[in-house]
Amino acid sequence: IMAQENNNMQSQAMNFGSYMGIFWILKFGLFPLGMTTPFLSFVFLMLTIAVPVLGFHYARVYRDRYCGGGIGFGQAFVFTWMMYLFASLLTALAHYIYFAYIDNGFILNHCEAQIVSIEQSGLPDIEEMVKLLKESLANLKSLNAIDITMQLLSQNAFMAILIAIPTALFVTKKAPQQTNN
Repeated sequence: IMAQENNNMQSQAMNFGSYMGIFWILKFGLFPLGMTTPFLSFVFLMLTIAVPVLGFHYARVYRDRYCGGGIGFGQAFVFTWMMYLFASLLTALAHYIYFAYIDNGFILNHCEAQIVSIEQSGLPDIEEMVKLLKESLANLKSLNAIDITMQLLSQNAFMAILIAIPTALFVTKKAPQQTNN
């Protein structure tokens, strides 16, 4: 029974993680577009904020549909964490395709233009900040598509843990009592 429950948890985490991954991929598509269209940047931000809400919804559906209405913190944490990990893996594929074949330096060039704009703004005491931004940009330019993808994947995997903890706390619920009539 335990192996069947774990298999069910894993398959449902993969299922809901696929939905979440598709959401993240669509959301990611707004990131470069948002660099030239502020409204799309705002939509990207709102969808990013919606990620934990969607994760909570999926975890609650899992609890109610596959766990009989009750789930402990540990099981809720593992399910939610695995769901975010599967979403991260799917999204990593899209990140790689984007940075290897589509971006052609667009994001980095836009960031460089923003740094030049900041530098030319004439604001006092920004030399040190501009220097740090230029160093960071130089580091980013040295990365290839695989490096960027792995960096984003590890960042998403870390965030999965941070988001899974509160999600599991909110989803945890004792199973309803069965009444015998």
